[in-house]
Amino acid sequence: MCGISGIISFGKALQYIDTVSKMNDSLAHRGPNGHGIWNDANAVLGHRRLAIIDLSDGGLQPMFSADKRYVLVYNGEIYNYRELKQELSGYNYTNNSDSEVILAAYSRWGTGCVNHFNGMFAFAIFDTVEKELFMARDRMGIKPLYFYSANNLMVFSSEIRTMLTSDLIPRKLDHASLTDYLRYQTVNAPSTIIKDVKMLMPGEWLKVSQTGNILANSPKEYTEPEILGEMTVQPGRYWQMNTRTTARSPEGKTLKEIHFDILELLNKAVEKRLVSDVPFGAFLSGGIDSSAIVGIMSQVLNRPVNTFSVIFNERNYSESDYSQLIAKRFATTHNEIHLTPEDFMRMLPEALSHMDHPSGDGPNTWVVSKMTREAGITMALSGLGGDELFAGYKIFKRLFYMGKSPWIGDLPPQIKNIVAGMVNLAPTSVPLEKLKAIITSSDWQLQNTYSITRSTIPDNHIFPLLREHLSVDNSVKNIVAGLSQYDAKHLLSYISRAELSTYLQNTLLRDTDQMSMAHGLEVRVPFLDHELVEYVLQVEDSYKFPHSPKQLLIESLGSLLPKEIVSRRKMGFAFPWDTWMRNELRSYCEQNIKVLGTYEIINNDYLQKLWHRFLKNDPLIPWSRIWPMVVLGNWMKENGVETSLI
Repeated sequence: MCGISGIISFGKALQYIDTVSKMNDSLAHRGPNGHGIWNDANAVLGHRRLAIIDLSDGGLQPMFSADKRYVLVYNGEIYNYRELKQELSGYNYTNNSDSEVILAAYSRWGTGCVNHFNGMFAFAIFDTVEKELFMARDRMGIKPLYFYSANNLMVFSSEIRTMLTSDLIPRKLDHASLTDYLRYQTVNAPSTIIKDVKMLMPGEWLKVSQTGNILANSPKEYTEPEILGEMTVQPGRYWQMNTRTTARSPEGKTLKEIHFDILELLNKAVEKRLVSDVPFGAFLSGGIDSSAIVGIMSQVLNRPVNTFSVIFNERNYSESDYSQLIAKRFATTHNEIHLTPEDFMRMLPEALSHMDHPSGDGPNTWVVSKMTREAGITMALSGLGGDELFAGYKIFKRLFYMGKSPWIGDLPPQIKNIVAGMVNLAPTSVPLEKLKAIITSSDWQLQNTYSITRSTIPDNHIFPLLREHLSVDNSVKNIVAGLSQYDAKHLLSYISRAELSTYLQNTLLRDTDQMSMAHGLEVRVPFLDHELVEYVLQVEDSYKFPHSPKQLLIESLGSLLPKEIVSRRKMGFAFPWDTWMRNELRSYCEQNIKVLGTYEIINNDYLQKLWHRFLKNDPLIPWSRIWPMVVLGNWMKENGVETSLI
């Protein structure tokens, strides 16, 4: 796990050596164990190392292939690198790192190497003979990779802030992405909050070459290359969420056999992620997902697991009873992080300063990552992804029933308005507001109902908040519409793919990466093993429907977890924001709301109106509709982002 950066400029790269050096320095938090720069006339590559596998100097990067043709900078872990090393035994290895296995695989298979990797990764390989760059990102989008391309210039990095330090990219806000951020408390890839900075999509690769060169070893699935003056950029895809790369399938199997397969795949996913040459542990909230990961770790290891939990004085938010129960059951070395509002206020400015891309989430991961790293742990496993894969959210049931009733969208408007009027008679709340929007909509296709359900701030607040009339184009709706269609037996899997492609990838995974790597902590996510994901997405609704929370997962785990965990009320890993923002954090929030209101694109009068409605406990303006704007004001100020309407 590391940080990477680089600049490609054919024939002109030497002028950017100091620039990449500065970019590399800005990634020091991601890689405290080593750094390096490589260059020739066409490329400059930078790397910061967080040593997890092979702690010797042999693992330092940029790393050369045995024949010195290829140069690699890489962030992530390849969990099956030992098996691949045996398969590629003819390669002249010089160290025991998984990094060198990537070079061996690329030397043998070219761009097809990515099809052989099981892991989380973002890497760039420069071919000094063909003078071309190959970049790729893992299937589930666990590790980030950003890039900016212009005439004869490509800048890339693990972080947006690093790219901004190059001074080669205008610090201009992308106005369409601002709408996206307000709707979903994040910006959905490939766009980012910065104009013209893109994110490589999960399961995709990118090749950069001199215009006129024939792009070698190109996979079949690609779009037409984009010619940018002297540079050609060719994108392609090697995996999608409906891809089946393993022979294992639930088709024709009994429920008992499916349970067996899922448990075996999850066990293997956890076991693969325990390969490490540094101390490691696990996040433990006391929920089903994190408890399952800790339980499996305890069965695999011959020593106690180091577990970490955040606890609060506010009993409604603290999950300490449940995490202690799991810690006792599996005899873990348990560490409780007791967080008070005063502690959080003290740490919050630093947490937000490490936020690479604005997000309505993240500080919770920053806190637990900080305490975990300070305990001497360099790698931790997380239960992230379990809810999205096993229908753990309430929206799965709601959207399932809506998806089974598309005819409602065709009802006459008069009938819809009558039903919507009945909704208005009920107590006002955000869920009822969303229900009314869905009922009155003429489109009951899943892409529309999902996009409304997952929104944070509705358009009737966003448009008066912005002084410029922005496009009503909806990124989440477009992403879900672009997913391959489902059959009648796999509606829940379609909802899972929507969750995995939007909320998980662009909020949860991005926040986990930026907030854990702020402390040089690697986080691994077994539930997102692509072989497990492929299998579960093939399971029919009749076996997966959540009559009880994550029923398919619970039944697959057997007796691993106690009934107190299985039947508990879902809380989620959250802070008591509602209370803190009206009290201990009020001054901090007001300061950043005020900053946001100074930008030309923001209607400050309407912004202040929303803030005061929140302070008065308006049920339609909960903390989740205010906090993303607090974060945005702080992030734009810290990163000097311009928002001119011109």
